[in-house]
Amino acid sequence: MAQFFVIHPENPQARLIREAVKILREGGVIAYPTDSCYALGCALGDKEAMERILEIRGVDLKQRLMTLVCHDLSELANYAKVDNRQYRLLKSTTPGSYTFILQATREVPRRTLHPKRATIGLRVPDHKVALALLEELGEPILSCTLMLPGDDVPMSDPYEIRERLEHLVDAVLDGGWCGTEPTTVVDMTDGVELVREGKGALAPFGF
Repeated sequence: MAQFFVIHPENPQARLIREAVKILREGGVIAYPTDSCYALGCALGDKEAMERILEIRGVDLKQRLMTLVCHDLSELANYAKVDNRQYRLLKSTTPGSYTFILQATREVPRRTLHPKRATIGLRVPDHKVALALLEELGEPILSCTLMLPGDDVPMSDPYEIRERLEHLVDAVLDGGWCGTEPTTVVDMTDGVELVREGKGALAPFGF
C-alpha cells in the first residue's frame, strides 16, 4: 500500500522530502505534484520502476511519454546538447511549464531515447515540492504525466490518486491541487517547433 505524505506546497517538510527520495533510490514509483499537473516518477537508472510507470499508464516506451525532470538549467545541460541559441531560450523559460525535446547526451539511458533521433524530453518545473525532491535526489526524475487509461485529463486530487493507485505506486505526495493542464512541448532539435500547446505561454518562442 502506498505511503501518503501531506507536503506543504510552499515550504516542503525536509523530513518528508528525504523519505520520498529514499523511496525513489530504493526502486520505488511516486506520484508527485508539478507546476502543470501531477506526475509519476522514478529514479533515472531504474528500468524496472520505469516499466511499472508505463504499465500504470497503459502505454509502451514507443509512445515517448517519459521526460527527464531536472532541478535547474545546469543539470539539464548535462543530459542534452544545447547550443547558445537554445540556451538563451531555455534560460528565459525555465523554470516553467514546458517540456523541451533536445538531442540527448550519453548520460541519458538509451532505453529512454527516441529510437531513431536520440532525443529526450526535458523540463525544469516551477514547483517547490518537485524542486525540493530534485535537489535532495541530486539527479533528474524520470517522469510522465499522471493520466490513467480511459481518463481524458490528468489526475489532480491527491486523495483520488491514493484511492486509485494505492497498490500500484509506493508513495503519493499530496502537495495540494495543481491543475490538469499539461506542459507546452517545444521541439528544439531543428529550429523551434511547437509540438503541443499547454500551460506554458507561447510568446517567448514567437508562436
